Formats: sequence, structure tokens, C-alpha cells
Amino acid sequence: MYDALTDAEAAGNRAFARLQWQGAWQLVPISVRDDVLLDDLLGIDTQKTAAHSNVAAFLNNQPYNHMLLWGARGTGKSSLVRALFHAFAHLSIVQLACDDLDELAYLLWLLGKRDTQHYLLYIDDLSFAADDGSYRALKAVLDGSLQGIPDNVMLCVTSNRRHLLSEYHSDERAIHPQEDIEEHISLSERFGLRLAFHPLSQSGYLTAVAYWLKQSGIEYDEQIERSALQFALARGSRSARVAAQFVRHYQAGE
Repeated sequence: MYDALTDAEAAGNRAFARLQWQGAWQLVPISVRDDVLLDDLLGIDTQKTAAHSNVAAFLNNQPYNHMLLWGARGTGKSSLVRALFHAFAHLSIVQLACDDLDELAYLLWLLGKRDTQHYLLYIDDLSFAADDGSYRALKAVLDGSLQGIPDNVMLCVTSNRRHLLSEYHSDERAIHPQEDIEEHISLSERFGLRLAFHPLSQSGYLTAVAYWLKQSGIEYDEQIERSALQFALARGSRSARVAAQFVRHYQAGE
């Protein structure tokens, strides 16, 4: 895997995912979508500023924090990560699947050896079910293992859950249940930068609709507004994702 990463970076690749290739698991170069850039992310200016400043500090070898982006679906968490990658030409990104946390320590060791490059180690849509004990691997790496996280690696996790763990993620056999709960909550607290993402207000949602319509050369009017509100109501969500989906829906004439 080390040689494959070396060759891929020599060819100018900056984005990788751990995938099965030719019968073995390895880091494979990937293309990161560029359909949404920082200026396209509306209603999350505070989150954008905080995350951008944190990544800039990381790349300048200044103090930085590992990031947890949590909140409702479709609110821009993953889009922000992709936009940050495109905003910084000297940032590399490596995506690790939620099911591969057992490989986290090895991957950190591998990336730490390449200390001339800065890596954003990205885990998308992470959460742990009640019977899932793999969260301990992440917890140990964040604050407990001898190795720790190398200075050239920033961990970025997105999740729909503030504490990553299910509300019912507790051991009924625990002698001190409250201590068990606090242990689980402490996982998210090990991320120094925790950014919350919430559904848009109605006006915020319509602003996003108007923005994407303008990008497509379509003039916003009252009829489109009514259709956009009905579209969001049918999906039970007002988010930037739903706004973009509505514009595609409108363009298709569905």
C-alpha cells in the first residue's frame, strides 16, 4: 500500500479511498466532485469560516483541532469537506469507510511516515449502533494510544448524531450506568472542533433555491416558489440538498 501511495502521489493525485483493488485492499486514487464549492454553501457561514481557518492552521503547521461535523441530513457537512479539499491546493484527502475503523491505526502510521504532506483523513456518516463496540478503536486513537495521530494528519468525521453513538448505546450490566453514558459522550468531546449543522429556515431554503436557479439561468418567480415549498414539504425537509434536488426536478420538468 505504501508503494502504491507513493506512485499515485508522484503522478499528482491528492485524493484517495481505501478500496479493494486487484484482490487486495489498498489506497486507490479517486476524483473528488467539484460541483459544490465554498461559495455555493449557503446558510452555514459560521461553520465554513471555522472549518476553513482550522484547515489553514493545519497546513501552516499551527495548532489545529480534529473536526466533527454533525447535524441533520442534507445540511452541507460532506459538501463542506469536498469544498475544503478544492479550496486548498496543498491538502490531500483520504477517505476511510465506517466499517474499516480497525484499519485506522495502521493508516495513521502509514500517513505519518509521509510527514512532508498534509492529509485530511475523512470518515463520512459515522455512527455506532447499540451493539457496536468499534467506537473504542476511534476513541483510543483520538486520546489514548501510544501512537496518537501524527501532526500531518487531521481527522474529519461527519455524522447525523451529536455524540456519534445511539441513544441506547449503553450496557445494562454496567455497575455505574451514568459512568457508562459519560464514557460514550466523551467520544465526541475528543474532537476539538465540533460544528453543528441544522435544517434551513423557510427563507433560507428559498434563498438556496433561488441561488441554484440563477446558476442554471432560470428566473425565480412566485410559481416556482410555491412549487419549491411543496417539494420540500413532500420530502419532510428544508435543506440545501433538497433545494438543489428541486432545481434538478424543475429542470427535468417532472
